[in-house]
Amino acid sequence: MKALCLRAAILLVALTVSAQSGVELTAEPSHHLVLENQYVRVFQVEVAARRATLLHRHRHDYIFVTLGPSEVSNEVEGKPPVTLKLHDGETRFTSGNFAHVARNLANTSFRNVTIELLQDDKMRNAPAPKWPESRGLQVLHGGTQEVLFVKDGARVSEVELQVAGVLPKHRHAGPHLVIALTDLEFRNDVVGKPTANVELKAGDIKWVDGGFTHTITNVGREGANFVTVEF
Repeated sequence: MKALCLRAAILLVALTVSAQSGVELTAEPSHHLVLENQYVRVFQVEVAARRATLLHRHRHDYIFVTLGPSEVSNEVEGKPPVTLKLHDGETRFTSGNFAHVARNLANTSFRNVTIELLQDDKMRNAPAPKWPESRGLQVLHGGTQEVLFVKDGARVSEVELQVAGVLPKHRHAGPHLVIALTDLEFRNDVVGKPTANVELKAGDIKWVDGGFTHTITNVGREGANFVTVEF
């Protein structure tokens, strides 16, 4: 009987600790895994109006890109809640190793793309990568490109192209991730390859392997906005 009671007590403690630690990100119903490779795990996140996620754990540093304006209560385990007022396209970096609840305070769905940086442990202690630009705004022919930040070996930029705007010839030595903030229709001129058109819907993501030089032109009927995460 004592042994049985002891086992029951141990199980109760284990369940309590598990509940306090939160579920894994892949088990949280509002987080939908859409891409995984050696660099990232990418989740499309949607929390209904006036609803909340389960308590869930982030074991890696991550970037999140907000899709549409929202107001969220960020309730980190062991800390007071913090209200975040987020605008469409807002992109933030967050250090990992914590559990939280994201509570949607708005009357519309809270949507974002969450990008876990799987090489964060290695890159934190590595020499800083020598990017041509690590911060700043570049005025383009019919648009802008702003480097937002460099974290864990990844450079994050936001690009805005007006109709017929051009992102001039540039090289991608490594891979990169594209997150569409608006519907996109581009002409993609890759050196040494035939011209191709690329179309993405707002909220779509696209992984692109590196090792090429190209020029991008907005051939859509509206202005185009997107975020890139380069590795």
